Amino acid sequence: MATRTSARTRAPHPVRRAAQAVGVVFLLVGVLGFIPGITSDYGSMRFAGHESEAKLLGLFQVSILHNLVHLAFGVAGLALARTVSGARTYLVGGGALYLVLWLYGLVIDHDSGANFVPLNSADNWLHLFLGVGMIALGFLLTRGDRARR
Repeated sequence: MATRTSARTRAPHPVRRAAQAVGVVFLLVGVLGFIPGITSDYGSMRFAGHESEAKLLGLFQVSILHNLVHLAFGVAGLALARTVSGARTYLVGGGALYLVLWLYGLVIDHDSGANFVPLNSADNWLHLFLGVGMIALGFLLTRGDRARR
């Protein structure tokens, strides 16, 4: 009985806490993208496409689709953070997706229909940082776990 109780009261694994924190940040960013004032040029926001001139914090180009993706990514983070393997998958897989998005943002013409998310240079730098950071968290916070099993 003591073993079960101590297992229930243990703090969550660090990778689970990291995935939860990242998920909460994405939820917050998704919500903030819909708040005029925090998002400049709010009236120009479109569902999708480079025509949306709305900028979160006056810097990151956003659209309704972009905000919805942030919200969905946040929900996914909280859902996958329930297990160590899910949290690791979220961080490493999500980080890989952000690196692909970074590359996509580098190669497309930001004034073309291919920029449907929409992305700007600030978004590209943020996606690089997020991709590397999330992958690093996923690997560093779970290294040595296999050896303990």
